[in-house]
Amino acid sequence: MTLYDRTVSLALRMAVVPAALLIMIFQAQEVMAHGVELEYHESNAIEIIARYDTGEPMAEAQVAVFAPGSPAEPWLTGLSDESGRFYFVPDPQMPGLWEVQVRQAGHGGLIRVEVGETGENGDTPPAVGGFTFAQRMLMTAAVTWGLIGTALFFSRRKH
Repeated sequence: MTLYDRTVSLALRMAVVPAALLIMIFQAQEVMAHGVELEYHESNAIEIIARYDTGEPMAEAQVAVFAPGSPAEPWLTGLSDESGRFYFVPDPQMPGLWEVQVRQAGHGGLIRVEVGETGENGDTPPAVGGFTFAQRMLMTAAVTWGLIGTALFFSRRKH
């Protein structure tokens, strides 16, 4: 092989590789990843609504319901309907945090549902805005501490 042949061969390779890359880039199809959104509604039953973040329902998705204190073994399994809905009635004798896992084609999510927590006299503990009294007190203390720290920072003497 002569020097001319090697130069032409190298030039061809240098032109073909970028051209092939450009062809692959422009012919690539758009790939869409799906996030998952889960929500629930309470009535006599718990309604789980599962959909992708595009709004498309997770039809026929696998659903596993885990009772409080049993995270390893599902209490109930099933499939969502064509609109991504799944209903279940939790055991009222098992109050606490129920977990519902929904999966389909490599996508999935987990939602926690508080069921039947009652106080000493059978009433539901007060929760304002979805937060318990203890959570509100902790948030108030944290904000107060932050305000005091900010005030002390700006009131310090500059040397």
